[in-house]
Amino acid sequence: MTQYPALYMIIDGERVSGGSRRTHAVVNPATGETIGELPLAEAADLDRALEVAAEGFRIWRNSTPQQRAAVLQGAARLMLERQEDLARIAVMEEGKTLPEARIEVMMNVGLFNFYAGEVFRLYGRTLVRPAGQRSTVTHEPVGPVAAFAPWNFPLGNPGRKLGAPIAAGCSVILKAAEETPASALGVLQCLLDAGLPKEVAQAVFGVPDEVSRHLLGSPIIRKLSFTGSTVVGKHLMRLAADNMLRTTMELGGHGPVMVFGDADIDKALDTMVASKFRNAGQVCVSPTRFIVEEDVFERFRDGFVERTSRIKVGNGLEDGVQMGPMANARRPEAMDRLIGDAKARGARLHTGGERVGNAGFFYAPSVLSEVPLDAAIMNEEPFGPVVMINPYAGEEAMIAEANRLPYGLAAYAWTDSAARQKRLAREVETGMLGLNTTMIGGADSPFGGVKWSGHGAEDGPEGVMACLVAKAVHEG
Repeated sequence: MTQYPALYMIIDGERVSGGSRRTHAVVNPATGETIGELPLAEAADLDRALEVAAEGFRIWRNSTPQQRAAVLQGAARLMLERQEDLARIAVMEEGKTLPEARIEVMMNVGLFNFYAGEVFRLYGRTLVRPAGQRSTVTHEPVGPVAAFAPWNFPLGNPGRKLGAPIAAGCSVILKAAEETPASALGVLQCLLDAGLPKEVAQAVFGVPDEVSRHLLGSPIIRKLSFTGSTVVGKHLMRLAADNMLRTTMELGGHGPVMVFGDADIDKALDTMVASKFRNAGQVCVSPTRFIVEEDVFERFRDGFVERTSRIKVGNGLEDGVQMGPMANARRPEAMDRLIGDAKARGARLHTGGERVGNAGFFYAPSVLSEVPLDAAIMNEEPFGPVVMINPYAGEEAMIAEANRLPYGLAAYAWTDSAARQKRLAREVETGMLGLNTTMIGGADSPFGGVKWSGHGAEDGPEGVMACLVAKAVHEG
């Protein structure tokens, strides 16, 4: 059985803890018990991290592709070797099931290996010019990156935040979530153990607003990478504007799922129920608003309710558990508020809508139908184990509902019509679209959204290019 490790920050390769620093209690969401005390950065810690990051950039920007590839591949091998320990720590901190946490480790392994190859493909170009002239375009690392990662994917989010800057030749200061620090530290340790110079990547924790203002206010930082809520993302962009920082923003969503009458309904149900309650619905691309054609509405709704009621909820470390607790005490409170508001406005609750047990932060998988559009849950990302299923009369109305909100991260559709699939691909306002599938991410595919869901992308070649700037050189 993996034991929960001691907690610290990593600055210049040193494990920093103790002293007079404030601490944050890390809680196991399955039990509600404190399992660790995390030291929080003071201003002096952040200043030191910034100084080291500046030196790390001077070192790493001159590294060869072979050096960067060796570190990324080595870290991938170490994560694979340490998969079980990393996964169990993630479950203890965040609550997801152990199989999900193991998959999260493998996501990092795939991404790091992809980036290890991508470092050899950061091509520039030579422009066509008259004889005697030469113009080239090259790509250079943007500089030290401040990277902020949320708690819902405690291994995968830090992997994304660290992998792209390191592949590009940047240094990075990672501030992962205080709720899930040991997972992030484990990912960074794999990179350091694989030979990453200690100056190149730091991990700090602290009061979020203090840390963000301090780091983004420094002239050393040249890029902000943030994954989290739209509200916080807008705040950080305002801070980043003062120093004209490059930004990659992966923000909130409100995933629409269009289900048409010509779809394979049983396949859609089996796939979407499993996807919806992954990580207790605490996924930015979670399918949430089910927009169902009238002819199949009742069949789809009843099938969803029946499958949802069979989901086994429990501690993510136990065999056979399909959904763990929510990650913190705030999330069940949000579910009660949103579901209560929907019911008060006339929505039908078919299953769930209540907390489970007397310990931890468990909430029952929940299904609402016929939810009025003015209900808060139809306009605010619920980020939990709840779906809303409403009937619609035809394709035009369904697309209009899918595009109604200012979010555009992920959308899904189920239809057997090839012509309709092409129309949806053109007309749905989203960064990622799954047609008859929920598999919308991959190491080689850009991950990001449009509208209030942010801009820029992680993963794929785009993830590395987001950490580079173009330089044109003209010779007479």
